Amino acid sequence: MRHHSTRFRAILLASITSGLASAAAAQTTPAQAPAAGAVAQADADEFDDNVIIVTASKRAQTLQDVPISVAVTTGATIEQAQVRDLLDLQTLVPSLRVAQLQSSANTNFIIRGFGNGANNPGIEPSVGVFIDGVYRSRSAAQIGDLPNLERVEVLRGPQSTLFGKNASAGIVSIITRAPQFEFGGSGEFSYGNYNAIIGKADITGPITENIAFSLAGNINRRDGYATDLASGVEFNNRDRWGVRGQLLIRASDDFKIRIIGDYDKIDENCCAVVNVVAGPTVGAIRALGGRIDANNPLALTSTTNFNSINEIKNYGVSAQADWSVSDYDVTFIGAYRGVRSYTDQDSDFTSADLIGRNSADTRIDTYTAEARIASNYDGFFNFLLGAYYFHENIEFSPTLTYGRDFRNYANLLSNANGAVLPGGNYIGLETLLRPFGVAAGSFGAAGQGMFENYDYKNRAISAFGQADFSITDSLTATVGFNYTRDRKDVASNTVSTDVFSSLDLTALGTRLPAALAPLLNGLKPLQFLPPYLNFPNQFEDGKTRDNDLSYTLRLAYRLDDNLNAYATYATGFKASSWNLSRDSRPTPGDLALIRQAGLGLANLTSGTRFAGPENAEVYEVGLKGQYTGFGFNLAVFQQALKGFQGNIFTGTGFVLSNAEKQSTFGVELDTSFTPVRELNLTASLTYLNPKFDSFTGGSALTPTFGTAPTDLTGQRPAGIPEFSLSVGGTYTRNLSDTTKLILHTDYQLESRVAIAQGSDISREVESLNAAITLALGNGFEVTAWGRNLTDAAYLTTIFPGVAQAGTLSGYRNQPRTYGGSVRYRF
Repeated sequence: MRHHSTRFRAILLASITSGLASAAAAQTTPAQAPAAGAVAQADADEFDDNVIIVTASKRAQTLQDVPISVAVTTGATIEQAQVRDLLDLQTLVPSLRVAQLQSSANTNFIIRGFGNGANNPGIEPSVGVFIDGVYRSRSAAQIGDLPNLERVEVLRGPQSTLFGKNASAGIVSIITRAPQFEFGGSGEFSYGNYNAIIGKADITGPITENIAFSLAGNINRRDGYATDLASGVEFNNRDRWGVRGQLLIRASDDFKIRIIGDYDKIDENCCAVVNVVAGPTVGAIRALGGRIDANNPLALTSTTNFNSINEIKNYGVSAQADWSVSDYDVTFIGAYRGVRSYTDQDSDFTSADLIGRNSADTRIDTYTAEARIASNYDGFFNFLLGAYYFHENIEFSPTLTYGRDFRNYANLLSNANGAVLPGGNYIGLETLLRPFGVAAGSFGAAGQGMFENYDYKNRAISAFGQADFSITDSLTATVGFNYTRDRKDVASNTVSTDVFSSLDLTALGTRLPAALAPLLNGLKPLQFLPPYLNFPNQFEDGKTRDNDLSYTLRLAYRLDDNLNAYATYATGFKASSWNLSRDSRPTPGDLALIRQAGLGLANLTSGTRFAGPENAEVYEVGLKGQYTGFGFNLAVFQQALKGFQGNIFTGTGFVLSNAEKQSTFGVELDTSFTPVRELNLTASLTYLNPKFDSFTGGSALTPTFGTAPTDLTGQRPAGIPEFSLSVGGTYTRNLSDTTKLILHTDYQLESRVAIAQGSDISREVESLNAAITLALGNGFEVTAWGRNLTDAAYLTTIFPGVAQAGTLSGYRNQPRTYGGSVRYRF
């Protein structure tokens, strides 16, 4: 696989950094550096005010003072770096990984190597995503071209005691700009390769003396960067737009209400799949006239017989009231979020019509409410106390059916296995199975398949709080708690019409001549849609009931005006998750009872319906320093998740199980260096050493690229790099009193790592990005930008080929993109 040499990367990076430093060498003396962990804005006029305020602890604090490992990326940095969505954010925060999978509706967030939740709507993520204080429970609701970003805070490690829902691995908190009482706005138009067009506009100002508004809209379109060799259609395009309106009602200096409403829509042909390894079924596919770009893992090509569908609507409304009364701040946030998505994909990823449909119709309605009160005493003791309510309904209806070529494909595979009659005639499946009463044409017909329906209800309440004790002027002790009560009720109504998958081939094989019996065993991989045992049933009630008390203990010590230290022990919690997929199975114990009661179905195997709760704990020590021209944040931690919910994609469904324990030792270092007023350099390094302490019920790829139960105890989890590095630089040169030139570059590197458990196929991630902006005094800005400038290519995910034993499929990263933009502010 193609990758760039380490020497080339080092030379390139050194050249860029030295060039920025040389350009600034003759400028003024250093001033106060931006807070470490934030890639600070390069506006020299704001340099002296460059103090990063964060709300990670649900109080406004400077980044240096908050005793949490948190990385902050300002809105100015996101704008300068041309970060288009949360997928790009990971180039600035090395401990965060963001991956888009088989549709525009599926994105996975991972912090410190812990994270799950994409693809399967029954699984909430271990990394909680909040936008303006509102929890976004599913990945389809977490992608968007958000306008007027103020900052993004990435909180690393369990955060359950301050956030009401599922924060066992960390938090991504996105804060947008509130409406302003001074009239203003901006407009932006960007054009890039692949005919990428991005338009944004926003306006804000007063309605009355006490009411301000803001209104923003965006459109994001781009041709696809991958080509379907069969149809010529382009995959991985962009076609999305959104609107967002806000009202800020400032009834008095002590009371305000912020109301936000938004709507966005995605309609895209995503996502192109490459053939990593072509299995022995390729000959049968080509005999049917199908095309496949075999053994070409880094290709920008795909082969399908119909376009993917990704139609996603995401909308909601929220209201936040803040009231300051005496020594207390009272906050209430109420929200409704809705997600409607319909996806369909040619999941055999060939131009032969093997899989007719692999669609999913999803409806998610989420209601949340949070109330909290925080004290502002001038003394020994302060507290924060809150309550949280979560109410979510999900209706999920996936469908997987056979295409018109599947029956002939199965016949070709039986011939390929060499079963012959006397005289040399090959035996087709219909001929082979006719003696057992299987009528000709009754199996593998187009339209046969599995039709699933799941009804999921989740109700959760929690109470949380935190108390700070100022033992001395320099030493503060913190105690926090969160009690959560979570209730889930799930029911299925799933039917399989696949005749072939309902046959007991093992039993039938005993009635065949010995030479022919192995033929049936070789066809078992095609029985991937067996009859489904619905629940609730006599032995499975479809309910989970979880209760948990999490807590935090912390000591924070101010060594001097520039240096703070902290030590933390914290626990976290995420409730049980359900496997809403065709691979949901009764547990071995339940299956034995089901068979004893005569309820067993043909080819019904054991597995899991749900994974139990995740329980996190972390030991962490940190040091934060802020000096003239230099700042740093250092965290050393040992973090573990007991019951980590592993979600393995099998090609047609998911295997969901709990790892008894997964742990990680790690070091995080964020630095910011301002040698001169006009230049800011940043570097962030994350070191992770994870392992499965115990995972007896794990799954891994087999040598023939299937998935099989595997004891993963002692192994390193796949996909988690040992080292992740992000470095960047922003240089501002005043060309005149009103005009300035802003140069920005950032580079991300992740060390080589195995992509999937059980596989030696690996990836090494790198991304070099740059932008040059000319800011004119009349409000106009002109920018030239590029992302992944070295055109580095690598696989992000691999999985077994659908109905193609021995085949391995995958997704590759986005190629080089570049363009220019014009922005006007008023």
